[in-house]
Amino acid sequence: MAVTVTIWHNPRCTKSRETLALLEARGIAPEVRLYLKDQPSAEEITEALQLLGQPAIALVRTKEAAFRDLGLTKDAPDATLIAAMAEHPVLIERPVVFANGKAALGRPPEAVLEIL
Repeated sequence: MAVTVTIWHNPRCTKSRETLALLEARGIAPEVRLYLKDQPSAEEITEALQLLGQPAIALVRTKEAAFRDLGLTKDAPDATLIAAMAEHPVLIERPVVFANGKAALGRPPEAVLEIL
């Protein structure tokens, strides 16, 4: 049975490109979601965090200007961070790969192999 693999991808990001190339090198043609254009909803981000087994801050790019500009902090409530990521997808750490009812952050890219 073929497994559907999805990647939240930013083609301008080196780690995202490396992760996509790693999947393709293993014969996997993932569904590529350009999350900056096709923004995940708060519900999708919440689900991703549950699959990752991580708090919201683990998926936030805290060095992005938007993080500071929005007045966010590393100890902000998960709901606040999730809403900010849904509204400003540039805050979402990338890439996130989904497969087999699991998710993994491609940092390093090889980390996604654990869920395949």
